[in-house]
Amino acid sequence: MAKREMRATERRGRWRDLDRRPALGIVRAMDREEAIVPKVVARAAGAIAAAADAAAAALKAGRRVFYIGAGTSGRLAVLDASECPPTFGADPREVTAIIAGGDRALRHSIEGAEDDARAGWRSLRAAGIGAGDVLIGISASGTTPYVAGALREARRRRIRTVAIAANRGSPIARIAEIAIEIEVGPEVIAGSTRLKAGTATKMVLNRISTAAMVRLGRVRGNVMVDVKPRSRKLVERATRIIAEEGGVSRAQAARFLARLGSARKALDAIAAGAARPRGRRRR
Repeated sequence: MAKREMRATERRGRWRDLDRRPALGIVRAMDREEAIVPKVVARAAGAIAAAADAAAAALKAGRRVFYIGAGTSGRLAVLDASECPPTFGADPREVTAIIAGGDRALRHSIEGAEDDARAGWRSLRAAGIGAGDVLIGISASGTTPYVAGALREARRRRIRTVAIAANRGSPIARIAEIAIEIEVGPEVIAGSTRLKAGTATKMVLNRISTAAMVRLGRVRGNVMVDVKPRSRKLVERATRIIAEEGGVSRAQAARFLARLGSARKALDAIAAGAARPRGRRRR
């Protein structure tokens, strides 16, 4: 039987004297390794864009996007999904993240949870996944049974599938319709995929959710018109957006925001003639 090739993320790499370096030397080693991450992510731009288009199409049709992962991959999935409502005004159900081991795994390592190939699909089914949805499976190794099993079952049920892996030619990449392979190579600490692989995964998820939401019209120009103004900072941001985009004073912008509750609604009201932007002459 042929010996299975070791995954790139498991190899020891060149930093075998890491434990003998001062803190600055460790930081410099990490700098050198992580410098390759943007280049690797850029090479996957086509597949990332395809995933974003699939997500946008599902959401536009009233369907949902699901992320699924274990460990670091699952935590990054939860982070990205949880930021869609405040940033883009998305319904919390639109982008849902499932992590092996449940919410407890966000703070505590539950290593064995990722080995159950059937548990992923059970979690997705309980969350309401169905036809027309998109499932994005995330696994740095590309072999996690929890993720692979979920992708396989989703594909069987004709749910659109995307795989994100940090190793080339991985099982999950072979299962999914769209494969995003971000092969970052050996980590500074062999096998610690919270490092380069985690950074690359975060970049990919940023691109998928951001591009999908922009395509859906949740951003005007490059401003967050659907941001939820639920803190002093975000109220200030929404007020600034209304003033700059609507051509009104800050005081007017603040009044619109207080009355309508969102930058989008305020800008729509201004465009409809509820206030006359400064600098325009009466006819």
